[in-house]
Amino acid sequence: MLQNQTLSAIISSLRAFDLFSDTLDILIVSFVFYQLIQFARKSRAGQLVKGIALLILFYGFAVLLDLRTVTWVLNNVVTVAFTAAVVIFQPELRRALERMGQTTVWANRLFGNRRTDPSLRGVWQSAVVAICDAAEQLSDTRTGALMVLERRNNLDEIIRTGTPMHADVIPEMLGTIFYEGTPLHDGAVVIRDGVIVAAGCVLPLSNNLDMGKDMGTRHRAGLGMSENSDAIVVVVSEETGIISLAKNGVLIRRLDRQNLFNLLQEEVVPPEETEEDNESVLKKLLRKGGNAPHAKAE
Repeated sequence: MLQNQTLSAIISSLRAFDLFSDTLDILIVSFVFYQLIQFARKSRAGQLVKGIALLILFYGFAVLLDLRTVTWVLNNVVTVAFTAAVVIFQPELRRALERMGQTTVWANRLFGNRRTDPSLRGVWQSAVVAICDAAEQLSDTRTGALMVLERRNNLDEIIRTGTPMHADVIPEMLGTIFYEGTPLHDGAVVIRDGVIVAAGCVLPLSNNLDMGKDMGTRHRAGLGMSENSDAIVVVVSEETGIISLAKNGVLIRRLDRQNLFNLLQEEVVPPEETEEDNESVLKKLLRKGGNAPHAKAE
């Protein structure tokens, strides 16, 4: 009897399942939980997340076994733990909200209000080659360098901390900027759409405690920039000449020219887009809705 009721409930739920809204609902919830798991794994307070999860597990067992006193205690502890988590995670939460506010990728995909310039791919390809050549030359001469490649997140706030300029990305220009003794050599260069838009910029420093002692302020700034935005940061060490790349809070070290080129080619050079790729998501949905077969009148 119980099996029949369960089977009937499952069949009833499947009949009431709406392909579009319910699928979208499941995808959104799955995405949120996935992001929360990723956030917990990358956060410095990841151990605290595990502790909160363990408290919730104990709370569930206490409710299941009807342990009233334990349930009351854990109920208050869990409430305080969630409040404490918000306070402890404040820097990470603020950083996540800032990245959401800075990026326009969702609006662009939904409404299609920005079309990719076909010439931008070629400009970025030339810039990547120049960056790799410059990084190799700076590495050979043990000249420190910090190059920030803007992607979707707007870096106007970082650009305002430096000296505005509009220059082509060529090895000679980068070599001149980072030459020791020049006014701008200590800061970072910001490259937007394959063009140098500012030099001598100040970057936020990372609080990552796992960084090696052989990495100084330049590496900490590059890592901090990648933690606060989706920018790609190329770092050349002044002490060792080692070339590194920072991306999404991860520092990839000991790169040669070819490895650096492959990474930059993959991360910053726009892919070739067709007319259908440039079409907004909203337009695609409207077009599909308009092409849907109409129900025949009875």
